[in-house]
Amino acid sequence: MIVMKFGGSSVADASRIRHVSGIVQQYKARKPALVLSAMGDTTDHLLEAAEAALQEGKVEIKQVEKLHTATVKALKLPIQKEINSLLDELTRLLSGIALIRELTPRTRDYLVSFGERLSVRIAAAYLVTLKMNARAFDAWDLGFISNSDFGKAELLKESWDLIPKKILPLIKGNVLPVITGFVAHNEKGNITTLGRGGSDLSATMIAAACKAEEVQVWKDVDGILTADPRIVTKAKPVQSVSYEEAADLAYFGAQVLHPRAMQPCMKTGTPVLVKNSYNIEAPGTKIESASSAAAKKNTPVRAITARKGITLVDIVSTRMLGQYGFLAEVFSAFAKKNISIDMVATSEVSVSLTLDTTYDLAELKKELSKIASVEIKTGKAIISIIGNVKRSSEILSRAFRICQLIGVTVQMVSQGASKVNISFIVEDTQVQEVIKALHMEFFEELEKQERNK
Repeated sequence: MIVMKFGGSSVADASRIRHVSGIVQQYKARKPALVLSAMGDTTDHLLEAAEAALQEGKVEIKQVEKLHTATVKALKLPIQKEINSLLDELTRLLSGIALIRELTPRTRDYLVSFGERLSVRIAAAYLVTLKMNARAFDAWDLGFISNSDFGKAELLKESWDLIPKKILPLIKGNVLPVITGFVAHNEKGNITTLGRGGSDLSATMIAAACKAEEVQVWKDVDGILTADPRIVTKAKPVQSVSYEEAADLAYFGAQVLHPRAMQPCMKTGTPVLVKNSYNIEAPGTKIESASSAAAKKNTPVRAITARKGITLVDIVSTRMLGQYGFLAEVFSAFAKKNISIDMVATSEVSVSLTLDTTYDLAELKKELSKIASVEIKTGKAIISIIGNVKRSSEILSRAFRICQLIGVTVQMVSQGASKVNISFIVEDTQVQEVIKALHMEFFEELEKQERNK
């Protein structure tokens, strides 16, 4: 058994559903279970409709209705009645929102679930026309039980037992389950959504719980690349990365699986294959255990990524010298303001840390100034080098030499606890120059040497 997950752009319209169905046909012998996101921009359109109902008392589902009805018609599917039933349910929900002018987190989750519920029914019906024994399922009917943290629900432990009990008999009975990603039920039967990376999490949870051979996550890129192709034209797919490397790449800006989506597979050692639904022949990138990934390594660096729009906070106080409790006071100030910290570096008398620029830091500075002198600098970026911890001295030496050659001053350095990433701070305006130069050093020069052998 394998699990195949397709995102919104992969099932955006009738032509994309035809294309995806062709991919599924190629993997038919490996007994796939499918996990789908909402079609195209449907989730955005649902949220826009909710806002119109809430603010203007207006019930409007034209965009959602048009896309799904046109897709059913283009694929010549006999399910318009079933689609209309869901659209009627959606209309009633929006009418309720418009009437009472209230949109609770629970209602919002119910609302956005319509995207996935519509997409699986259309895709399953089309797969049936291709002589595949496909059936559409809402995730909660296949064991997805969550807590009641609407908008970012966590799956409960019971799901680990319920999911294989529900899905494995279907697979053994040669059914091709087409399952809603992103959604679940809480214990009271209310619809919940799984938050960021939710559809990927649905797929990895099924794969891990059912002990699948692998989970394939089909995106619109050729796998995990050595750098952002918009910056580095010679960026290439990475053959293999460890779960820890993939988590750090995602956290520091690369378009990979969200770190929480990888947790079920990390627990069971189930490989994740990132593939491109627009370029089926590309081999993609395998995310697997550190030992398997290490065996395929031929360079000290796996990939280079960047995150712009970072704020650097420098906190200096001689009170830190030989004093316990100082750092606790510092981090307590951030906790009070619900501010999440990315990177931290400390010395005897100072602590430097980075944050997203979305926070209002005026109150934070006021609080911190009671215990130290504080300097807040915006317009920074984090450059992260994901690579082999055993060669970290070599990586640092070469990276800093490159920064010196191109005249870039490194403002802070940190090595993550996972020991697979080395990150440093530069100006936002220097990101492209630094990434290009580092890519040349760690990847393109190596290629040249191999060609000259």
